[in-house]
This record gives sequence, structure tokens and C-alpha cells, in this order.
Amino acid sequence: MDKVLVQECIEELRKITASGSIITVDSDYVRPLVKVRNPKAHKGSFGHALLYAGSLGMAGAAVLSARACLRSGVGLLTVCTPSVNNDILQISVPEAMTVSDDDMYANPVLDRYNAIGAGPGLGQGAAQAALLGRLMRAASCPMVLDADALNIISQDSSLLEAVPAGSVMTPHPGELRRLVGDTRSWTDMISHAMVMASKYGVTIVVKGAPTVTVTPTGDLFVNTTGNPGMATGGSGDVLTGITLALLAQGFDQNQAASTAVYIHGLSGDTAAARLSMTAMTSADIAASLPQVWLQFEKNTLL
Repeated sequence: MDKVLVQECIEELRKITASGSIITVDSDYVRPLVKVRNPKAHKGSFGHALLYAGSLGMAGAAVLSARACLRSGVGLLTVCTPSVNNDILQISVPEAMTVSDDDMYANPVLDRYNAIGAGPGLGQGAAQAALLGRLMRAASCPMVLDADALNIISQDSSLLEAVPAGSVMTPHPGELRRLVGDTRSWTDMISHAMVMASKYGVTIVVKGAPTVTVTPTGDLFVNTTGNPGMATGGSGDVLTGITLALLAQGFDQNQAASTAVYIHGLSGDTAAARLSMTAMTSADIAASLPQVWLQFEKNTLL
């Protein structure tokens, strides 16, 4: 991320925040949050995530998000998706378990999950909205809400009251405007996000260049990684998967969101260095995650 752009962003944010802090999310911030794994750990040590994603013709979004989640350290992952997508998920992401959205609607047992993600490729039909509402109201764990989950909420604002404690929303500017209404400027959009975050206790990731994470207490986290090559379909699905994995592993909502954004951007930078910004795809961002996590394990992150 261009350093001048980041600094200009920080200067603009100082005009709209009085009580909250502005934190620069760089390697010094992220490094202490990524812990070395206990030698005695097992898959149950790293959480069980549920991902509600995909629809007819949009199985790829579920695959991208699932791959990113699994590549970000989650112990177990179950993907809730229409049965038409089951074979695609089982072949593309064999490490993930699947459950059909019909089965989940009939019996939404959620106590086994440490975090729930919803939205990538979901669609906005009545069935999707009904199941999303059931999941939100039944969940006792934090959620990551992205894409069509946010669009469904924007059509039924009563769902905002059902957002579980400790949850994260990851809207792009268009999705955020549908939630908060028209905004006059970028800083106006951030201001509206701050009001929503405080009112509902949710952390809001306002995706952009740079991405800004807005917390319920008014703190703003400004990301320093990423590049224009990440402006490609599916990039947000990868971010959802990373955030979901970190929530399931016990990161609090602010740390999960800000760290996921940094890792996502660094993976994008890694992919661009290898493939170019023009040619890289969202699948390349997910495929670059191992190189990024390896830097933490070897303590070679710059």
C-alpha cells in the first residue's frame, strides 16, 4: 500500500474522530497477535467454523472463502451450502465438511461452532434471508457478515438487532451505503460506520484503499498492505474466510478484523509480486496465504 495514501487517510480520519484512537496496522502491530502453536495442540484447539455460502452458479465464492479459512489455521470447517454445490465443495475443498442449507434450516444446531461466516455467493432470495435470520438469532458465537448477508440485512434492518456479540461486518462501499444510506464523502461514510459500530457493538471493515476497520469503541485501524490487483471478483470472499478462521481461533472481533485485513493485503502483495497485479486472481490471494503465515512462523516478517 502506498505510504502517502495511508498517511493522507490518517489525516482525514483525524478530522472526524475525537475520542477514538487511530492505529496503523503494520507488521509491528500484527506480529504479537499471531501466536506460536502449542506442541500439544489438536484440531479442537483451533476452533470449528461454520460458513454459510454459495448458491446455484456461485459455488466458487464458497470455495474461495473455505480455502482461505482453512489456510488461516482453523481446526475444523463446515460449509452450509445448497446441495447442488455439495460435489463442487467436496472436490475443491476436501478438508471441509458440508451440510445442506435445507438441513440447517430444519435443525440449526450451532453450539458446536466457535464462529459463523455468512454471505459469499449467498444470493438474496427469501430462503437465504430466512436461514440467515435463524442463524443470527440462534448463534451464541461471533459472526462474519459479508456480501449478500449484508444486502439481506439492508433490506430488513430488524436483523441488525440480532447480530451476535463480537461480530464483524466486511462491506465494500456500495454495501455500506445500502446499510447506512447515501453518504457525501469517504469520511462521511466512515462516520456513519462509526455510528453503526457503536450502536450495534459490531466491528465494521470498510474495504478500500486503504481499508479502515471501525470498532464499537470508536477506534480506527488503518491497514498498510494490499494493491490494486486485489480489485477482482472473489477477493472479499477470501477476506471473509481469513476473518472467520481468526474468530474461530479466539481472536476478539477487533483483532480478528484488523489482522485478517493485513494478512489478506499481504497475501495480495505476495501474489502480485509473483504474478503481476494485472494477472492475479482472488484464488491467487488465497494460494499465497501459506507464504505469509510462514513468515510469521519463521519470524521473518519485515
